[in-house]
Amino acid sequence: MDKSLQGLLWKKGDWAAYFGLLANNLTNLLTMIALLLFVVGFPEEIVYGRVVPAFGLGIFLASICYFVFGYFLAKTTGRKDVTALPSGPSAPSIFTVTFLVILPVYLSTKNAEFAFQIALVWCFFEAMILVIGSFLGDTIRRMIPRTVLLSCLSGLGLLLLAMNPMLQSFETPVVAFAVLIIIFLNWFGKKPILAKIPTGFLLLATGTILAWAFGLQDPAAIAASMQSFGFNPPTVHVDSLIQGIPHALPYLASAVPLGLANYIFDLENIESAHAAGDEYKTRQVMLANGLSSIIGCFCGNPYPVTVYVGHAGWKSLGAGIGYTVATGLSMFIISLFGIGAFLLAVIPVAAIVPILVYIGIVTANQVVRETPKLEVPVIFICMFPWIANWALTLTNNVLSAAGTTGAKVGVDVMANKGVYYNGLMHLGNGAPISSMVWGCIAIFAITDKPLRGAIAGAAGAALSLFGIIHSPTVGFALDSSMQFVYSYLMVAAIFVGKYMLDKNAPLAKLQEKDAKA
Repeated sequence: MDKSLQGLLWKKGDWAAYFGLLANNLTNLLTMIALLLFVVGFPEEIVYGRVVPAFGLGIFLASICYFVFGYFLAKTTGRKDVTALPSGPSAPSIFTVTFLVILPVYLSTKNAEFAFQIALVWCFFEAMILVIGSFLGDTIRRMIPRTVLLSCLSGLGLLLLAMNPMLQSFETPVVAFAVLIIIFLNWFGKKPILAKIPTGFLLLATGTILAWAFGLQDPAAIAASMQSFGFNPPTVHVDSLIQGIPHALPYLASAVPLGLANYIFDLENIESAHAAGDEYKTRQVMLANGLSSIIGCFCGNPYPVTVYVGHAGWKSLGAGIGYTVATGLSMFIISLFGIGAFLLAVIPVAAIVPILVYIGIVTANQVVRETPKLEVPVIFICMFPWIANWALTLTNNVLSAAGTTGAKVGVDVMANKGVYYNGLMHLGNGAPISSMVWGCIAIFAITDKPLRGAIAGAAGAALSLFGIIHSPTVGFALDSSMQFVYSYLMVAAIFVGKYMLDKNAPLAKLQEKDAKA
C-alpha cells in the first residue's frame, strides 16, 4: 500500500462518520425486523435466520465496493481528502416491500414461505433496474442540470432523513438538546468542545448518560434484547426466488416506480459526491449497488442496497474511506449474531437522531453553495413534492392509527379543515421523480431553454400516463392520472410556442426594418 495513502484509510473524522452511519443503518435494520415480526407476523426463523443475515451481507458487499472505489480514486488523483460513499439499505423499500408485497401476500395466503418468495423476486427485479440503468447513468447525469439533482437530494435529506429525527428530538429534549448543541459546536462551529474526543463518540456517550440518568432507558429491555442473540450465517435461497417468479407479476408494478426512484437516488448522491470533489464513476457505483442487492437477494434479503444520503455531511466531518467499510462490517457482524436490539437497548435513539438532523442540513446546504443565484428558485420548487410526500405519509399514518382512511373520512370534509388530501396524494406520490421533473421544467424556463423544457413536460406526461408520478397506484391511462397527462402536454406546448416565438423574433425585426426602409 502506498504510504502516502495510509492516512486516508482511517482518519479522525471517520469515527464520527462511522457512529452516525452505523446508527442510521442500525435503525433501518431494527425497523425492518419490527415490521416483519410485529406487523406482518413473519416467523422468527425467516426473519432472523434468512432476512437479517442477508440484509447485513448486502450492505457489507456494497461498502467494500465503495471502499475500493475511494481507494483507487485517491491513488489515481494523489489526493488525501477523498471520502468514500456511504452504503445502506433503501429506506423507502423497507416500507414498500413490507406493506405492498409481503403483508398482502401473507394475509391472503397465510403462507410465509410464499410471501418470502414473492418478495425476493421483487428485490431481484428492482436490482436489475439498477444494473441495466447503470449503462445510462452518466448520460442522464449530463442531461439533468446539477442544480436539479442536488435540489432533489436536499428535499430527500431534509424531509426523509432529518424531519422525523428532529421531531423525535423534541419528544426527548433532555437528551437530544444537549446532543444537538454539541453538534452545533463541533461540526458547525469553529471551536469544538473537547476536541480530542471523537465527536461521534462524544455524542453517543452524552446522550446515553443523560437517557439513563433521566430514566428513559429500561434495564429490562437489555435482558429482553439478549433473546435475539445467536449465530445465523447467510444461506442461499435461489430456489425460493425461482419458485416465486411465476406468481410475482401482479406485485412487480410497485417495483417499477420505486426502482426508478432508487435509481434517481443513486444519481443524486453520486452528483452530490462530484459536487463535493469526489468524482466516482456512475456505472461502477450503480453496478455495485445492483450486484450487491442481487447477491443479498440470493441469500434471502428482499430489500435492495443503495448509495446512502449524506456523503457531503461525512466529508464535512473529515471522513476518509475507512468509515464506510467499518460500518458495513459492523452491520454484517450485528446481523450475524443478532445484537442490534441489544445495542439500541443500551444506546437511546434520542442520542442518535440528532446526527441525522445534521446530515440532512449539510445535504441541503450543499445545493445552496453549488447553485448559481439565478437558479435558486429551483431549490424550493423541488422541495414541494418532498414536503407533500412527508405530509401525505404523516396524514395516512394518523388516519390508519384512527382506524380509518382518507376515502372514508372524505376529501371534502378534510378540505373544509384545511387538509387538501387530494393535493397531497397527487403531489406526494412519486416525489423522487416528480421533484426532478418540476426541477427540470423550472430550470429550463429560468435559463431560457424551451426545447429542453418541452422535453421535460413530455416526460412528465409519459410518467403520469403510466401512473409512476401523481398516482397511488401504477396503471396505464388511469382516470385520475389523465388530467396530469393533459396538463404536462400543455406545459410542453407552451415551451414549444416560446421556442417558435423566439425563433421568429429576429425575422420579424428584420421585416420591420425593411418596411421602414
